[in-house]
Amino acid sequence: MGQATGEYIDESRKSKRPFILAAIMLAMFMGAIEGTIVSTAMPAIVSELGGFSLYSWVFSGYLLMNAVTVLIYGKLSDIFGRKPILIFGIIIFLIGSVLCGFAGSMKELIIYRFIQGFGAGAVAPVASTIVGDIYEEHERGPVQGYLSSVWGISAVMGPVLGGILVQSISWRLVFWINIPLGLLSMAGLWFFLHENIEKKKRDIDYQGAVLLTLAISSIMLILVEGGVHLPWTSVQIIGMALFAALALILFVRQEKKTIEPMMPFEIWKDRSILIANIVSLTTGVMIIGISSFLPTFVQGVMGRSPTVAGFTLTAMSIGWPIASTIAGRLLMKIGFKATSVLGGFSLIVGSLVLVFMPQDAGPFAAGLGSFFVGVGMGLTSTSFIVLIQNTVSWERRGIATASNMFMRNLGTTVGAALLGGIMNMGLQGYLDKHNNSGERLTIDSANQLLNSEERAKLPDKAVEVLQEGLTQSLNNIYLIILLFAIVSLLLLFFLPKKDKTA
Repeated sequence: MGQATGEYIDESRKSKRPFILAAIMLAMFMGAIEGTIVSTAMPAIVSELGGFSLYSWVFSGYLLMNAVTVLIYGKLSDIFGRKPILIFGIIIFLIGSVLCGFAGSMKELIIYRFIQGFGAGAVAPVASTIVGDIYEEHERGPVQGYLSSVWGISAVMGPVLGGILVQSISWRLVFWINIPLGLLSMAGLWFFLHENIEKKKRDIDYQGAVLLTLAISSIMLILVEGGVHLPWTSVQIIGMALFAALALILFVRQEKKTIEPMMPFEIWKDRSILIANIVSLTTGVMIIGISSFLPTFVQGVMGRSPTVAGFTLTAMSIGWPIASTIAGRLLMKIGFKATSVLGGFSLIVGSLVLVFMPQDAGPFAAGLGSFFVGVGMGLTSTSFIVLIQNTVSWERRGIATASNMFMRNLGTTVGAALLGGIMNMGLQGYLDKHNNSGERLTIDSANQLLNSEERAKLPDKAVEVLQEGLTQSLNNIYLIILLFAIVSLLLLFFLPKKDKTA
């Protein structure tokens, strides 16, 4: 086995940095546009494949594999180098994308999203780590901001392209559009990124990876099924909770005793990294709450088109890169803590807009709340990545960057399951109490609400009951998003006041 060592910064390789950065940005763009297009297309996918009760699993399955593998890829990139690990991840992601486009049922789509997520775990952490490798400390802030501009471009293109594909051709093309992007990215990495590999025997913590996967999977099953298909006090839920707790205990024990841990806990002893990682967890819940359920609100409650619903997410994805670019400059002027706290306040503003958004407010209000959340994410996430990469050495940079993204992915993974379960419980509870439309309405009746043609076939009273139930259940989700925004801001005040970037 080989271990990659050393920095990439030297005069002979500086000329290749723009090409490497372009390849990295293509890989990031592939993942970013996937998010906006799939969220926009989900109502159309559900209306064709059915299974609204499985809605959250389309996101949860993808995010589960992403969350678990991100640490593994981060560690492997410290051992074998960034290039082979990133290319491997892109290949698996493309295989999953092709299969998703051929899905014939919601269950098939979920399985293929697991494959897609398995590859996606390599893209963001390894790509961001390469930027930390090829750019010097004082350059990382602005460059990480430029990297975030990818989200803005994908935000503008994603909903438009997704809406056109869904309405004019087929939702299946939203997955296949990844293929040319991935191939171009791999070509750039293959020809321009060169690494030095030192021969050295290293151990890989497979046991830790398995235990972590089992723990997170059990927690997700509890959050998705608890209170919906299984009572909270059922033997199955209690059994899964005990199993998850045991797996977590064994994981911590394994990480403490192994020579090469999947999650080296010593990097968490730095207070800056600890707070950055915890806030990444809380903001991850916010991201998935908005990305997964805001289009449902705009289409199901407001009765707008998939394209309009997509543009409400565009607002978040535009606010994010704008704030990231600004953050790169703010870090050098006011420091990490002040920049992060500004982001925390923006998260609260955006959440408040969504909480107090009435049913007839229109998509502008939804987009405004989404935009402020995006600004908050841009300011905090850029600060965290630069702070972490400036804190650790090359040998720890891959796993340290991955640990931060793991916590955000864990937040989105748990958040998708938790919020999906809350929405299902809220909607089913409302329908059980208020359904007097003459039709038997269930959670899956929302499939018809998301399709304009099917909605027209429903009695007016049924549409009203479904919209009211969906509004109430989604408002509960927005309240939870606000709670996580408040927790995030409070934690940010505990960041130590470190020096500005050099």
